[in-house]
Amino acid sequence: MTGPLTDTGFVAGTITFSVVDGPGNRFAIFLQGCNFDCVVCHNPQTIPHAEGTHFLTTIDDLLVKIRKAAPFISGITVSGGEATQQAEFVHAIFSAVKADPQLGRLTCFVDSNGACPQSTWELLAPVMDGAMIDLKCLDPEIHRSMTAQPNDEVLASIRLLHTLGILYEVRLLLLAGVNDDPALLRRTGEWLAEVDPHMRLKVIGFRAHGARPHDPPLVEPSADQREAAATLLAATPGADFDICLI
Repeated sequence: MTGPLTDTGFVAGTITFSVVDGPGNRFAIFLQGCNFDCVVCHNPQTIPHAEGTHFLTTIDDLLVKIRKAAPFISGITVSGGEATQQAEFVHAIFSAVKADPQLGRLTCFVDSNGACPQSTWELLAPVMDGAMIDLKCLDPEIHRSMTAQPNDEVLASIRLLHTLGILYEVRLLLLAGVNDDPALLRRTGEWLAEVDPHMRLKVIGFRAHGARPHDPPLVEPSADQREAAATLLAATPGADFDICLI
């Protein structure tokens, strides 16, 4: 990633207190623009890249909001859309937080689909405490059917972030009848175990509520199906995953 760092970016919205966007209670920043077109997307309004000034937000504007929440949070998470599409802006946010006497204790996380070049993570690593990566599917063709994009950069990002010591967790979304085949899940577990046998995994069942319409309708995995997937992943030979099921 090249080019000057920027103190202005396209922000779709913020959440003052979130317990689902990383460890502890966090201030979440959702950036506008995504390079995936996921069939399971619950925030399709964040996919288009903003034009004009409608979403323009400055670092100073964000710091004012973060300072108000600071006594009650443990960190901030930048999500999307896709956070790495505005890597220079993310770098500037994290740098400003770490340089601020009131905010320096806060951890800085990125929630990402992982589809970005190595240079993006090399830019962010010095100011980032952790990354949460979504792996929609290990199989490249199924991944493309779910996101309209390949998964080679996603897999490379998981490997690189683990090597850099800043991979917090991998999130596996289950879509019934699409990416939940037992043989595929076994291969996924084996691949992840090769990267880190003690990896933190979050197994997330697709929820139709709030998702954009799809024809034919997408199917939610049942509680038994979600549990079976988590059990299968936990049984990966040589692995001792830290698995959270939601």
